[in-house]
Amino acid sequence: MYSSYKDWDSFSCFFSAEYSQLFLKKCYKLLHTSDVDTKSYQNCYPFIYFLEHGKLYYQQALNSPINIQPVLLFYGFVHLIKACLLTIDPAYPSSTSVLAHGVSTRKRKKQQYLFFKDEIKIQKNGLFACMSENMFQLPSIEGEKFNMGELLKQIPELNDLFHIFTGSPTFLPVTLSSTEATIPSKVLDSYFMSQGRFQQYLEDQLGIPIKGISTNKTSLNISFSDSLQPAAPFYFHVTDAQYYIPVEKRSVQLPEILVHYLLLYNLSMIARYEIEWWSELMKTMPNQDYPYIESFLSIAAKKGPQLIYQFLANKM
Repeated sequence: MYSSYKDWDSFSCFFSAEYSQLFLKKCYKLLHTSDVDTKSYQNCYPFIYFLEHGKLYYQQALNSPINIQPVLLFYGFVHLIKACLLTIDPAYPSSTSVLAHGVSTRKRKKQQYLFFKDEIKIQKNGLFACMSENMFQLPSIEGEKFNMGELLKQIPELNDLFHIFTGSPTFLPVTLSSTEATIPSKVLDSYFMSQGRFQQYLEDQLGIPIKGISTNKTSLNISFSDSLQPAAPFYFHVTDAQYYIPVEKRSVQLPEILVHYLLLYNLSMIARYEIEWWSELMKTMPNQDYPYIESFLSIAAKKGPQLIYQFLANKM
């Protein structure tokens, strides 16, 4: 699915009211929604406008200085997410509670502030809860906190940067085909799992049964019973055009769209309200915060639309 994405031209089909109405009609039929003709007609233009507005924000971000990119990328991403929500909830937004961001962060940064240590907290209502529950069927994680370092480690394109700064990679390359996967066997040690427990973990994460596993000194060769639709714990690296698996098992496995949302939200808040710290970071680059932030923003500008397109394309 990733290979079918090129750039914003991949969204061109949606900039047709006739096509978007048929697309939404198909989505609503799968939801067993009543009166799909009327609802798909009513929502086709809001759907197009969300995508169009998101595209404009991204285009402006690419032509803007890094100082204001987080704001443009965040709101561009939010509009693309709202388009996704219209495919699974014909009544979106059903209430004003889903319009809030759904996350919060410390308003005033402490002295010796480090972006890596900053935390973001999940709220009960708002856009984050709405998309995590409706787009990904995740249980509520209200009150859960994530620090920026943990979230950055979930971006596969930052793997090389982590390797340089820490001496250890955060992801390992895997080879995937439609029904097979080859995974470095060292993940069994880093996940603290036996082969049988790792098999159960993959089946739970991917939702498809494993037919068999063969091993050698360096890898696990896994055969799936059904066609594999790559999802966590497999992550696509847009620069390498290859899939990776995290070196360590995560206590909370967030879909990449949610990780991008949390990082962009916090960066946009900092760029708007912590002008002194943000400007100093841009000018003096005093520590490792700048290369991680600069690299992530560059990645987000390319990968955000691709993640959204993948979500929509899976419904085509």
